[in-house]
Amino acid sequence: MESYPSHTAPYSMDYDAVYMQEQINDMNQQLTQTRSQRVRAAMFPETFNDEEIQIPSTQKHFGQMTTVQRLAEPSRMLKHAVVNLINYQEDADVAVRAIPELISLLNDEDQIVVGHAALMSHQLSKKEASRHALLNSPQIIAALINALNKAKDPETIRYLTGALHNLSHHQQGLLYIFKSGGIPALIRLLSSPIESILFYAMTTLHNLLLHQEGAKMAVHTAGGLQKMVALLTYDDPKFLAITTDCLQLLAYGNQECKLIILASGGPDNLVRIMERYNYEKLLWTTSRVLKVLSVCPSNKVAIVEAGGIHVLSNLLVNPSTRLVHNCMWTIRNLSDSATKLEGMEPVLEVCVRMLQMDDLDMIICSCGILSNLTCNNHANKSYVYQISGVEALVATVVKAGDREDITEPSVCALRHLTSRHAHAELSQNLIREEGGLMPIINLLHPPSHWPLLKATVSLVRNLALCEKNNPELRGLGAVPKIIQLLVRSHQEVQKAVLSNSSDGIMMDAVRMDEMVETCVGALHILARDVHNRTIIKEHNCIPLFVQLLYFPHENTQRVTTGVLCELAAEKDAVEMTEQEGATAPLTELLHSHNEAVATYAAAILYRMSEDKSADYKKRLSIELTNSLVRGDPNTWNNQLTQVEEMSNDEMYQPNNSQGNNIYPSSKTPDFNSLQPLHQGLYLHPNQANQSNQFYAGSESGSRHNQPMRFPDLTENVSDPYAVRYSNNTGSLVSQSGRALQLDGGPWFNTDV
Repeated sequence: MESYPSHTAPYSMDYDAVYMQEQINDMNQQLTQTRSQRVRAAMFPETFNDEEIQIPSTQKHFGQMTTVQRLAEPSRMLKHAVVNLINYQEDADVAVRAIPELISLLNDEDQIVVGHAALMSHQLSKKEASRHALLNSPQIIAALINALNKAKDPETIRYLTGALHNLSHHQQGLLYIFKSGGIPALIRLLSSPIESILFYAMTTLHNLLLHQEGAKMAVHTAGGLQKMVALLTYDDPKFLAITTDCLQLLAYGNQECKLIILASGGPDNLVRIMERYNYEKLLWTTSRVLKVLSVCPSNKVAIVEAGGIHVLSNLLVNPSTRLVHNCMWTIRNLSDSATKLEGMEPVLEVCVRMLQMDDLDMIICSCGILSNLTCNNHANKSYVYQISGVEALVATVVKAGDREDITEPSVCALRHLTSRHAHAELSQNLIREEGGLMPIINLLHPPSHWPLLKATVSLVRNLALCEKNNPELRGLGAVPKIIQLLVRSHQEVQKAVLSNSSDGIMMDAVRMDEMVETCVGALHILARDVHNRTIIKEHNCIPLFVQLLYFPHENTQRVTTGVLCELAAEKDAVEMTEQEGATAPLTELLHSHNEAVATYAAAILYRMSEDKSADYKKRLSIELTNSLVRGDPNTWNNQLTQVEEMSNDEMYQPNNSQGNNIYPSSKTPDFNSLQPLHQGLYLHPNQANQSNQFYAGSESGSRHNQPMRFPDLTENVSDPYAVRYSNNTGSLVSQSGRALQLDGGPWFNTDV
C-alpha cells in the first residue's frame, strides 16, 4: 500500500465504533472538504507545501488501497511519459540545430575548439533523442572521424571515440562509421596507453565486426589482428573477453587470419588466459578462438606445444556447460597432434565417462578423442582398456544406431584397441563378450558411408586375429559382406583406370584403392580359418586376387599375396590360382623390394610346385634362393612367420583429400600407366610381355568370363550397389549451434 507524502498527516477513523449522526455528518463534511487535497497528494505530491495538512484516510482495512491510490500510479506514469516526450523533443531539436555548427567546429584548425566540439558531440550521443539526430547526419560522423585522425589531445580523443562508441550501437551508425573510414582510425587507437580510449576503440570495432558487412576484411587489411593479439597481455578480464571475441570473428573461416594470429604469438597467450583467469565469459570467448584455431594444422601444433590440451582438460569440470562443450571440441580437434603426449590419463578418463552421458556433443567429442589418442600409442591403448573403455565404446556403437558421427570414431577407437598393445587380444575377446560383433557387422550394410565401411572392415580384420571370434563372425556373414565391398571398391578403381582419372578413385574422401587393400587385408586374416577359406573359394575370389597382383600399390600386393598364401593351404585353391595365370606376376613379385611380398610370393610358388617335376623344382629353388636369401642364411619359411604378424599402423585423415600422399613409399603409383586387360586386369607395360617361367602348361591370361558370386545383403533395396555415399564431415548439428561447424578440416586419425 502506498503511503501519503511526509508533509501530509493522515489519520484513520475507527470504523468499528458507534457514532452519533452529528459525528457522521462532521466526518462526511471533512472528507468532502479534503477530496481535492487527497487527489493532489496522490497524483502530484510535489505541488504540496512543506506545511503539514491533515488529510483523513478513507482506508477501512489495512493493506487495501483506496480508489484514489489505485488511480494514482497510472496517472503518475502518464505524467512521466508526457515529461519525457517533451524532453525528448527538446533534445532532438537541440541536436538538429547544433549539428551544422558542430561540423564546422570539429573541422576547425584550433584544437581547443575541436576539443569543445568533441565534448558536446559526446554529450549529445549519450541521449537517445539527440543520438538519433546525429545518426541521421553522415556528415557529423565523417567530421568526428576526421577530427579523430588529427587530434593529439587525449581528452579530445576520448570524447571523439566515446561518441563513435555510442553511435556504433545502431546499424546506421555502424554503416556511416564504416563508409567514413573509421576502422583504420580506431585500429590506430589500439596502441593508446589510455584505458578509456582503448575500451571505446575495441568495443566499437567489436560492434562493427558483429554487425557491419565488410568490416572483417577492413580490420584485417588495416593490421587490426596483430594489434589485437598484442593486447592479449592486458589484465582486464572484461576487456580481454571483447578482444578474444574479435579474434574469433576474424579467424573463423579465414586461414590467413589464423596464420597471422599464429605469427603474432596468439596460441601461447590464449592458452595462458585459459590457465590464469576464472571469469566465465572470458574463458568461453577464448575457448571459441582456440576451437577455431584448432582446425589449422600450424596453430594446432602450437597450441599443443603450449600445453593447451592439459589446460583445457582442467576446465572440463567447470560448471559452465558452454565452456565445457568448447573445451571438448577443441581437445578433439587437437587430439590428432597429441598422440605422443604423456599424461593423457585424465583426458581419457573423462572421455570414457562422458560416453555414458546423453549429451550428443560430448559423446561425439569423446569418441573422436579416444580414437586419436589411442592411435599408435600403446600406453593409451592399455589405459583405455583398463578403465573399461572397450565396454563403453561397444555400448556406444550399439546405442548410436546409424549415427555415423558417433559410430565412425567409435569403430576407429575399437580398431586401435584391438591391435598392437599388451591388451589387444583381451580387447578382441571382450568385444565378443560384450555382444559387440553383431552391431559391428551390421555396419557393413548400406547406408553406411565409405569412411565407416573402411574402419569397420579394419576392425573386423583385427577381431579375426582371435580364433574364438571367427565362428561368430562367420555366422554373421562377415566374409561375404567384405567380399561385396571389395567388388564395389574394385569396380570404382576400374572406372578410374578406364577414364585415365586418378581423382575418380576418391569416394567420400576415401581412396578406393585403399579400400581394396583394406578389404583384401581383412580377408587375409579371415582366410586363416579353414571354413572362411571355403567361403572365399565359393565366391570365386581367386580371379580378382590374381588381378590385384598387378596392382601398383605395394601394400595391396602384400595383402593379396598374403591371402593367396593362406588359400594355398587348400589344394584346389592352388590349382585355381595357377589356372588364373598367377605364376607370371608371382615370379615378378619374387624380386619385390618389400620382403613380405617376396616371401608370400615364394610361399605360393613353392606350394604350386609340389606336384611338378624335379627339374622344375630345382629351377624354382634356385630362383627362390637368389631372390629371398639376399645374404641372410634364414629360409623363406622363417621369413614367412615374421611377415604374418606385420600390420600397418599408419595415421591417416579420412576427411582430408588435399594432397596427402597415402602411400608409405617414396613414389606414388601412377594409375594412368595401367593398361586394362580383359575385364579389369591391371598390367604394367614392363609386365605385358612376360612369359610363364616355370609352368609352360599354364594358361596365359585369365578366365574372367565367370562372374564372382556374392549374396544380396541389401534387403528391401532394389540395387545392391545403390548405396548412398556422400562426404562424411564428422559433424553434427547440436544444441551448441556449431552445425557442428568446426571451420572445416579432419578431426580424427586412425591406425590398423
